[in-house]
Amino acid sequence: MIDTRRLRTLRAVADHRTVTAAAAALYLTPSAVSQQLAALEHEVGHQLLVRDGRGVRLTAAGEILVAHSNTVLAQLERAEAELAAYSAGDAGEVTVASFATGIAAVVAPAMTALGETDPGIRIRVRDAEGDASLMMVLDGHADLAVAVEYRGAPREDDQRLSRVPLYAEPFDAVLPRGHRLADGERVSVADLADEPWIGPYPGNPCHEVVMLACEFAGFQPRVTHSSDDFRAVAALAGAGAGVALVPRSALRGVDLPGVVVLPVAGNPATRRVFAAVRRGAEQHPLIRPVLHALRSAAERARPGG
Repeated sequence: MIDTRRLRTLRAVADHRTVTAAAAALYLTPSAVSQQLAALEHEVGHQLLVRDGRGVRLTAAGEILVAHSNTVLAQLERAEAELAAYSAGDAGEVTVASFATGIAAVVAPAMTALGETDPGIRIRVRDAEGDASLMMVLDGHADLAVAVEYRGAPREDDQRLSRVPLYAEPFDAVLPRGHRLADGERVSVADLADEPWIGPYPGNPCHEVVMLACEFAGFQPRVTHSSDDFRAVAALAGAGAGVALVPRSALRGVDLPGVVVLPVAGNPATRRVFAAVRRGAEQHPLIRPVLHALRSAAERARPGG
């Protein structure tokens, strides 16, 4: 018999690429993770991992077992969901990890709605960037993620996660008031090629969106100032420090002295937001209402409008 706890350990190592990082995610010691992996290799009769630089990578046998692990662990999630439904579990806590504007746009409104429709469900919110929230779900530190599509994100057919689209919103151009293009109705990204730029740090999904938008416009932006806080980005633009592309909902309700916000001409860069849970958990009686509330909040908010 293969111990499912060891399958979770193997998948964590596959996700994090090092024993130390997987151990931290699982709240285990590295030696405990190594012991579980050794026991699993003994159970299946194959080497599952090999060293790869400072980390590890799966062998062919490891790849096979991880693929089956995704199916097995998803089925266990379904079993837990059905047992919870059988027990009529309509009260409990759901941890939601989301980036800041996602919290404002859909998570907080969903919490208000759930307070009326499902008062027994308590939401615990964790502020996390769009990429970090998915790993929190996979590691079991959150039940649900509100995340941003980015290069390298788990695909829609990823067997570890179930995804629900929420909304898509364009990026608008933020220019200093008095900028040569500030009087127009729209602005082309290509027209900003020679400007100093203000943008998120590498690793932030929005950084990749901005870089790709500039790449498609035929240039690499000269990023002079960096911040993951879009209010700070707008303040720097207002001080004349440069130009920026910012998701439309990130500037709603923000005081914007000294700047002009314009739509982007052509096909603007777009932030696509979705909810994700561990595959099999989408029918859990506590998670299902939260997903419904998030979808409803996204329809009402329409951040891309």
